[in-house]
Amino acid sequence: MVPAARVKLDFRHLPDGYVATAKDVETELERIGHTLSPLEIVVVNTSAGAKYGRQDYVSSGCGMGYEATMYLLERGVRLTGIDGWSWDAPFVHTAKKYLETKDASLIWEGHKAGRHIGYCHNRKAAQSGAFAADRFHRVVLSSQDRAGLGGLDPGGRHS
Repeated sequence: MVPAARVKLDFRHLPDGYVATAKDVETELERIGHTLSPLEIVVVNTSAGAKYGRQDYVSSGCGMGYEATMYLLERGVRLTGIDGWSWDAPFVHTAKKYLETKDASLIWEGHKAGRHIGYCHNRKAAQSGAFAADRFHRVVLSSQDRAGLGGLDPGGRHS
């Protein structure tokens, strides 16, 4: 079995609270000259990782929106990581947008993509060494792991 590759998307230039789109992901993949393959692991580097341990950490960094997450999932990505407090944009920014728009679909939209295609994500990934070039590990998923992915069936429901 061929080990899954890890791909790092650099979104440190995006402002705090920004919700990354499919176009943002596509643009970054073009910049690094990479085409996603099924079962690759995607980690997202935002400005939050550098602020870990500070009071502003939870409100820092961008997040991955529904369409950005679906872009990854539709190409076979099932494991993701981010250096921020959440896969989604920091909640303080989302709450402000919700109060302005009353659009509940903005809340945890990246997480909700898992309702359509199951996936797992790791938050605070910078602290686990996910972004250090010398600590990129290869992960091998068995066919059983690929089918279940930690208790998620292919439809994204918990078993």
